Amino acid sequence: MRIAFDVSPLSHPRTGIGNYIRGSLGGLARAIAGGDHELVAFAPTSPQGLRAIPEALAGIPLDLRLRFLPFAHHWRQAWSRLGRPAVERFLGPVDVLHFSDWMFPPQRGGVRATTIHDLVPLRFPEWTTPRTRSMHGAKYRNAAASCHLLFCNSEFTAREVESLLGVGRERLRVARPGVDPVYRAEGERADLGRPYVLTVATLEPRKNLGTLVGAYATLQQSVAKSGLLDGGLALAVAGGEGWGEQPLLDRPGIVRLGFVDDPRLAELYRGAEAFVFPSRFEGFGIPVLEAMACGAPCVVSSHPSLDEACGDAAVRVDPDDPAAIAAGIEQARARRDELVRRGREHAARFDWDEAGRIFLQAYEEAHARL
Repeated sequence: MRIAFDVSPLSHPRTGIGNYIRGSLGGLARAIAGGDHELVAFAPTSPQGLRAIPEALAGIPLDLRLRFLPFAHHWRQAWSRLGRPAVERFLGPVDVLHFSDWMFPPQRGGVRATTIHDLVPLRFPEWTTPRTRSMHGAKYRNAAASCHLLFCNSEFTAREVESLLGVGRERLRVARPGVDPVYRAEGERADLGRPYVLTVATLEPRKNLGTLVGAYATLQQSVAKSGLLDGGLALAVAGGEGWGEQPLLDRPGIVRLGFVDDPRLAELYRGAEAFVFPSRFEGFGIPVLEAMACGAPCVVSSHPSLDEACGDAAVRVDPDDPAAIAAGIEQARARRDELVRRGREHAARFDWDEAGRIFLQAYEEAHARL
């Protein structure tokens, strides 16, 4: 089979979706190694993408087809909505087309597949921008109507797709994320000048950082009364700019790190007193696995969308209760040895190679039915 895989989101700094694309594509490349299949990664992209995509895919054996287009986002949307020309005009014949979040290209034949990472724009439209709602809503409708296969990053997301998009389970496959090898307990630990708790999130309302800041204020008071930590406890916030106002993050004791690359993020996980992930809703929650793999005790929202990422290896807290989050952080610090052990064992169960095998098996089965 000739498998065409859309990698357009890799033109931006990698967060959850980009990491999933890179990880699953690497697993797929290893799954087809030595076989008769051909893997083609493609994207109509910007000058930034012409640099970023090859860097993100370095080391993965595939045929990379990038086409520069000015105002690439608008071209991708127009191509998707117009429904022509077919992708084969640019790539030649394909047996499988797997598109991602930013476009849904037309095709003449073969298996049609996509990945659904979450349904936030449908479930909680107030937590997304109008552009996101428009772009993703169109993609969801097209995928539900036209795809032979819809891959989901968790059982939770698969249930959401079945319920909200009306897609039968026979078309759904769950391919959970893995953990990049850079995220491991051995290695350098970040030093921010004093002990810190860490959170990782693109700055946007869904990530619930305002409630975390309230929890941090409570925690500061508790730490000050205990006298156990000279200089107190910092809250380190790693993640790129998203949207929405974040004025609370300018408070004393909060260290804004911005977007950090994988090696630096691994150091931050390893050096943290605890990792806190108070998100109100996720498709999966890859940062939880990364933190566990690096040996950080984790405090995570009790929303069921994070159950698979956590297993029984995290302290779960009500994401809307600052006092509960503060108490959870104190509990994680007290139970550090136990949570680190459980977390590393849990994270080790997730493997990009397994995701790649699930992709390939589903493609082969769907292609045989055509």
